Amino acid sequence: MLSSYPFKQLQKKYPLLLIGVIAVFTACEQKQYSNKQVFYYNETSGIATLDPAFAKNQSIMWVVHQLYSTLVEIDSNLQVIPSVAKSWDISSDRLTYTFHLRSDVFFHPHPLFKNGKGRRVVAADIVYSLNRIRDPLVASSGAWIFNNRVANAGFIALNDSTLEVRLIRAFQPILGILSMQYCSIVPKEIVEYYGKDFRNNPCGSGPFQFISWEEGESLVMHKNNDYWEKDKSGKKLPYLDAVKVSFYDNKATEFLQFQQKKLSFINDIDPSFKDEILTKKGVLHTEWTHQLVLKKHPYLNIEYMGILVDETNKLVKNSPTNNKLIRQAMNYAINRRQLMMYMRNSIGIAAEAGFVPGGLPSNNTGTVKGYTYQPDKARALLKQAQYIAGNTAPIKLLTIAIYTDIASFIARQLEEVGIKVQVEVVQKSLLLEQTAKSQALFFRGSWIADYPDAENYMAMFYSKNPAPPNYTRYKNPAFDILYEAALKETNDSVRYSLYRRMDQMVMDDAPVIPIWYDVVFHLVQPNLVGFEPNALNLLELRHASTTK
Repeated sequence: MLSSYPFKQLQKKYPLLLIGVIAVFTACEQKQYSNKQVFYYNETSGIATLDPAFAKNQSIMWVVHQLYSTLVEIDSNLQVIPSVAKSWDISSDRLTYTFHLRSDVFFHPHPLFKNGKGRRVVAADIVYSLNRIRDPLVASSGAWIFNNRVANAGFIALNDSTLEVRLIRAFQPILGILSMQYCSIVPKEIVEYYGKDFRNNPCGSGPFQFISWEEGESLVMHKNNDYWEKDKSGKKLPYLDAVKVSFYDNKATEFLQFQQKKLSFINDIDPSFKDEILTKKGVLHTEWTHQLVLKKHPYLNIEYMGILVDETNKLVKNSPTNNKLIRQAMNYAINRRQLMMYMRNSIGIAAEAGFVPGGLPSNNTGTVKGYTYQPDKARALLKQAQYIAGNTAPIKLLTIAIYTDIASFIARQLEEVGIKVQVEVVQKSLLLEQTAKSQALFFRGSWIADYPDAENYMAMFYSKNPAPPNYTRYKNPAFDILYEAALKETNDSVRYSLYRRMDQMVMDDAPVIPIWYDVVFHLVQPNLVGFEPNALNLLELRHASTTK
């Protein structure tokens, strides 16, 4: 049989036959979906699981968002809005949240349900789902999200339609946390039936339901005809009939598939095509404007270089970066705007304010003062710090392969003011290990918001936090006092002011070199409507549709 014979041997023995077979299958697929609205996208990094308890990266989160529902969700303005919970009440001490659930949310049809039909989602399902994240036997990568926030046995089903969440202390961003894909609602009987195989036998209550997954080949989801949500005119969502994911692991191949209209959109573009498609100012070249649509949106992601500042660490003791003046000089030495224009085709915004990117209610970028390109000031700070070039070994900058060019650009600029830097490219797993163990003195990093609140960024500098998230081992008692005050603060305006003060402290102490605030970058087929990027870079398909 074809399916049991090694593909490479078939390819070698019958190359023309295989081309014909692939053509037939492609034609069959096109015929199958010819009268349907189908969204096609590619996932170069693959998908490790369809279990939301392990939704730790974008590729998993995108699919999980289609298959499952959460209590609440985040809208395009980064505000928390109802979902499975139609409303909620908060106690005066802000320790108890009572959620009132919709009665028209159903899990997808499954043979394990009565008569094979979808079962109604009730409060006990949410209690099970949230406790499952905390269960050490599950070993969810999201286990940390409730640590020191939700009480033991803090999830309580008062009845089928009412859920109570009890906190250890007031924590304003808890609603944002409950919107995370980790908090997707799953049915106990199906999870426990499949065990670890739930990863490829998912069942949720989202807008699309699982059909098939051939790992490394394709993943197919069909419209959930029983999905509860409707648009403003009362029409049922989603509009699309199906979603199909392919797994080409090469970005150049992905772009060519998009160019041939076999993909509905791409989330990024292979560097070899960037200059052909985009000007240095980040807009489409004229010849492409009628062939595709470019959509960009501020993204809650900061790209930065981290500097280890733990003075008890031998790496730090013997490094010039132990001096705050030198770290400030490193910040002034980088021409972020030039980097963005010539190396990123203006995909992103030069990070010249604080560590917290724009778009959040606290508006840190409007008030926090960061670093602009001032090489003379950098040299003056080095002189003040009595730093003499050549007296110390080069500072090693650790990065991963896809950021080599950017790391080299930064190294050259630092050398121009007198700081010698040696770029070392390592595997991502090794970089994560070394930063977690305080073995990386100077390193490339990024931080994508887990929930839309500046606290998520400031947690990276709270001295009582391990790594992650405190990769730099920053320790400032004054910062810690403000951070703890912000956690208790119920007045949003006061809390936002505390965030901005903390952000300014971090900039002044310079344990990081912010490089750019990211943007979501989509190239979209002209016939795709209602598909808009968002600040969390979630794949939002409920309102998407295609035109002929």
